Amino acid sequence: MPTPQLNDIYLARQRIEALVRRTPMEHSPSLSRLVGVPVYLKLESQQITGSFKLRGASNAVAQLSAEEKQRGVVAASTGNHGRALAYAASRQGVKATICLSQRVPANKVRAIRDLGAHVCIVGNSQDDAQREAERLAAEQGAILLPPFDHPAIIAGQGTLGLEILEQRPDVAQVLVPLSGGGLFAGVALALKTANPQIVTHGISMQRGAAMHASLAAGHPLEVEELPTLADSLGGGIGLDNQYTFSMTRDTCDHLHLLSEASIANAMRHAYREERQVLEGAAAVGIAALLEGLIQPRGPVVVVISGRNVDTDQHLRVLAGAEA
Repeated sequence: MPTPQLNDIYLARQRIEALVRRTPMEHSPSLSRLVGVPVYLKLESQQITGSFKLRGASNAVAQLSAEEKQRGVVAASTGNHGRALAYAASRQGVKATICLSQRVPANKVRAIRDLGAHVCIVGNSQDDAQREAERLAAEQGAILLPPFDHPAIIAGQGTLGLEILEQRPDVAQVLVPLSGGGLFAGVALALKTANPQIVTHGISMQRGAAMHASLAAGHPLEVEELPTLADSLGGGIGLDNQYTFSMTRDTCDHLHLLSEASIANAMRHAYREERQVLEGAAAVGIAALLEGLIQPRGPVVVVISGRNVDTDQHLRVLAGAEA
């Protein structure tokens, strides 16, 4: 399949317009005061399944033929893609099987099961779950829909970039959580095609950032998956990565890695100052601003990618007991 282009993102928006929410963008007075330029939060945490992943999953399922839908879909996930794919599949009458590692929080496992998907828990990493998904797809004849390295997934996530451009046409910098690169690649494609002067920041965690290590090496690497508050950003990018590695390499202006303490501080800030309950992966852009990593040129848009945090973990973080 060819690498996604801007037209694919516009076609994706037509397909999923009735299946996803156009999420709000809200001004952050506290972060604007801190940085010295206007800062806006793109609240994809208010998407139907609690994260941006619904965009790509809905687009991918909508593009399947009737025969492919009969075969069902299978995917590996750190939680949010699985939840999104389970929801998108159920809306379109398709059977879904989701493979998860033992590291996926229990609240995300329950949410996927509640949507009617079959859940397989295997191994201790996203890479283990991916291998199991590939095995099941081959064995059952199901359609494999990976969480990020797929043209339809990337194009679907890119619709978020279109919304940013429409809601904040004068945007100067965009901060995007970065893991496997599906979100970053899609959003950056939309932004950079419209205005190459927009500065893109990929934000990840220090513990097990596979895309960062792969970009530094010049090729995809398998990186040990480590416990982190930003669990949705864990997992590898695939040694045979076809799309997101090169797309991220070509469109990422800056890449920042955050400590666990800074992610926890950003989660607390989101709750106390922005009235937002966020998972760690969604708070990394806020963390980058709080840490002073971004040059003060605005407007700045921070992609808030999801809210599906385990309640007990969130309470521990608010109490300062995240360690």
